[in-house]
Amino acid sequence: MLPDPARSIGVLTSTLATLGNSRTLDAVARAAAAEGFAIKLMPLGKPTRDAVTDAFRELRNHVVDGLVVLVEEYDLDWPGIVFPDSIPVVVVDSNVRAGYPTVDTDQAQGAVLATEHLLALGHETVWHIAGPTDSFAAEHRERAWRRTLTRFDRTVPVPVVGDWTAGSGYTLGRVLAHDPAVTAVFAANDQMALGLLRALHESGRSVPGEVSVVGFDDMAEAASFWPPLTTVRQSFAELGDRVVRTLLGEVGSGTRTATLERIPVSLVVRGSTGPPPW
Repeated sequence: MLPDPARSIGVLTSTLATLGNSRTLDAVARAAAAEGFAIKLMPLGKPTRDAVTDAFRELRNHVVDGLVVLVEEYDLDWPGIVFPDSIPVVVVDSNVRAGYPTVDTDQAQGAVLATEHLLALGHETVWHIAGPTDSFAAEHRERAWRRTLTRFDRTVPVPVVGDWTAGSGYTLGRVLAHDPAVTAVFAANDQMALGLLRALHESGRSVPGEVSVVGFDDMAEAASFWPPLTTVRQSFAELGDRVVRTLLGEVGSGTRTATLERIPVSLVVRGSTGPPPW
C-alpha cells in the first residue's frame, strides 16, 4: 500500500546515528506505510528541554494523525517537558513516561540472556562495556547484567562506559585486553563489540579461546565479524509494528492508556563465545 500524504505520523527523534534509532525508524516507517500512513520526521539535534518543547509547539503547524517519540535520553524526563494532549502519542524508549503508552525492546531480558550464556560456559564473571550514561537502554542493560551476576553470587566488575561507537569499544577494549583476569565481556551493542574484537586481536588474545565476547542488536554485519559475533537479536520489525498498531489504536479509539509493552529478544550464538581458557 502506498502511503497517503494526507495521513501521516510524526516521528520525533534526537539522532539517527545509532543503529537502534535508525533501525527503529525504518521499522516504524514500513509499518506505517503498510497502513497507508506517511512519516513526517522531526529531528531534534540535541534533545534539550527547549528543543523538545519547540518541536511539540511546531506540531501545531503540521497536520499529523499521531506522534512517535523516539528519544531515549534522560533529557526527555525533565519536568518542564509537557507532551501534547491534542494528538495521540506513543513513546519508544526504555523508561515509562507517565500517562503515555510505551513500547520498547526488552533491554533487561537481552542483558540477562547474554550474561547467563557466558556464565553457563564456565566463566567466573563477565565484564561489561556499557553504553552512554544518558541512555535508558544502556542503563537497563547494565542493571540487568549487574543483577544477573549478583543472582549467581559472582563478582561484579566495574563497568567501562562507551558511546555506542566501534571506536569507543576499541579504546576500552585495549584496557580490558591487558587484564589477564578478563575472560568474558558483554558489550552493550555490536559496534562496541566490533572495536573490542579488534583490540583483543591486536593484543594477541584469541577470541573465543582466551576471551569470549557478546554484543547486542544483531546488526546485519554481526555474522561477518571475525569471529562471527554472538549477540542479542532485537526484533525491530516487531517493534515498529507494535508502535504503529498502538498509535493507530489510540487514533481510532480517541482514548489514551498508559500501557507498557516489551518486545522479546533472543540470543544468537555464533563463534565469539566459548569456555574459559582453563
